[in-house]
Amino acid sequence: MNRFLHGHATHPDWRIALALAAAQIEAQRHAPGHAAAPTLGWVYLTDAFAPHTEALLGELRQRWPGVEWVGATGIGIAAAGVEYFDEPALALMLTDLAPAHFRVFSGARPLTGFAAHSANVHADPSAADLAELIHDMSARTATGYLFGGLASAPSRLLHIAGNALAGGLSGVAFDRSVALVSRVTQGCQPVGPQRAVTAAERNVITALDGEPALDCLLRDIGLQGVEPRAALPRLRQVLVGLSDAGDAAESVAPREDASTRSAFDAIARHSSTARAFGADTRVRHLIGLDPARRGIAIADTAEPGMRLAFCARHVEAARRDLMRICAEVREEVETEDLSQPSALALKDAPSAAIGAAAVSGIAGAIYVSCSGRGGAHFGATSAELAIVRHALGDVPLVGFFAAGEIARRHLYGYTGVLTVFRRTGDDRS
Repeated sequence: MNRFLHGHATHPDWRIALALAAAQIEAQRHAPGHAAAPTLGWVYLTDAFAPHTEALLGELRQRWPGVEWVGATGIGIAAAGVEYFDEPALALMLTDLAPAHFRVFSGARPLTGFAAHSANVHADPSAADLAELIHDMSARTATGYLFGGLASAPSRLLHIAGNALAGGLSGVAFDRSVALVSRVTQGCQPVGPQRAVTAAERNVITALDGEPALDCLLRDIGLQGVEPRAALPRLRQVLVGLSDAGDAAESVAPREDASTRSAFDAIARHSSTARAFGADTRVRHLIGLDPARRGIAIADTAEPGMRLAFCARHVEAARRDLMRICAEVREEVETEDLSQPSALALKDAPSAAIGAAAVSGIAGAIYVSCSGRGGAHFGATSAELAIVRHALGDVPLVGFFAAGEIARRHLYGYTGVLTVFRRTGDDRS
């Protein structure tokens, strides 16, 4: 697998934006070690270009005949070191992966007769039974590993698999010869201990660790004894980190025992007692209270045996965790025997040093981040993608800011999913 081709541009006219990105790509095709005859491409568009998606796809087919296209619209899109928000923009990436090693699929193009090892997926957030679609697609791959996200836009939501699609799920599956390294980075930090769900009905949790769930919530955020109505301003800042019973061991990774002072104060002080969520934790909104039953309502289905920790968004924690997963990816690509099949895993390992040099073992990368993390959330325009670029170097990268992030069989929120394709064999230069 040669180094991917990539280009990105912003312009009010989609034709000019495409021409500018295409010029970047054509210049790369003549460089040694780059894909010369592309077969698969990714296209991500900000929602300003959504009405022109079909025409744009037609132009892509004319420029690169025989290339299969996948992608999505986003409220923002990402390229190597750059984020585009609130402006018309597109990002393209192409690879010369042999057609026998991948298969583009959608509801109209079933994934049959192909031994899928992993898959890059895009979906419509309004699709019925979205969680079931994701679980079903995960079960169709040998590793169970999916990576991608939900299309996001204030107007027209589209995902792409050959054609522009609305509803359902689509993407591209890869066989076992395509080596990947993928990690999830969390954007929230626990503000209380991890608890067991001991009584729940659908999305209403009435007991945690055998105690009333609402009482646990108020205690964990330092408002024990306060009436729920008076606590509402603080509760609007609270989210819920949920994990399955089997994933509980890695869902919250403590560095030390939690402090007894106010959880929000602990976060603000960046204390050494801070903990971090593991990759299996899905952050969900706290959507209501049930004072009569001393329960809480969350934006997901909960079952007894699941684990839960209350949490809050935290920029510094998000920055540190992004640096950590970038270091992990870089270390694995640089040290693992590239002739072996990739071990697709989401794990929490100690951070390694981050260097500025490009990682030669990376052919290309896809980064899907939550739309709530984009823009100036990391402190400056394009700061999130600048962290990734500093860690991995100037490698081909595209992605988008999603309405939900997909990794393995889970749908996440407030996270980033970084996936790199490893260069293998003699094509490394």
